[in-house]
Amino acid sequence: MDQIMIGKFIASERKRKAYTQKQLSEKLGISDKTISKWERGNGFPEVSLLLPLCNELDITVNELLSGERVSEEDYRKKAEENMVNLMREAQESKKKIIMSAMVALLVLVAAVPLFVISGAIEMDNWIRIVLIVIGTVVVVFGIAIACVLDRDAGAYECPECNTRFVPELKDWNEDLLALNQEESEVEEPCQVLQL
Repeated sequence: MDQIMIGKFIASERKRKAYTQKQLSEKLGISDKTISKWERGNGFPEVSLLLPLCNELDITVNELLSGERVSEEDYRKKAEENMVNLMREAQESKKKIIMSAMVALLVLVAAVPLFVISGAIEMDNWIRIVLIVIGTVVVVFGIAIACVLDRDAGAYECPECNTRFVPELKDWNEDLLALNQEESEVEEPCQVLQL
């Protein structure tokens, strides 16, 4: 799924219905910041909000997931593409979560015995220090690998060019600045569909 394309579609359909972000958010029982986040492609509606959102915008879930209006001829093809994409994304996330858990388990299995041995058995202090350092290195290395796996699990892949985008701290800071700007601007309802 292309979150940016879906976000632009949500914005255009909201404007077509002449809703402000605030009005749509009130109808859905969420904050207008959430609508803004979706429209900028920085998030996606929760499953529980898909049908209410689609009902308010007079679109289908298939159109929402496609990020565009879908003709009757293309409806089945787009539905199948969306299902395959959702299943693939779920499988990828599941694999990364399992890998992260395996790394955590291996780190525990490798590091804990080193710490236990260094404290339980009588030995020279320099050997004790070496065991503690090795155990610490294993833990730090394991945490680093788990962080990389978790970061990749939060990556977005463009379905067109297969480029992976991993949000970084600077992206979150830019989002906060954009939110602050949007809060200071008053949005007027638009009667024209903007693509």
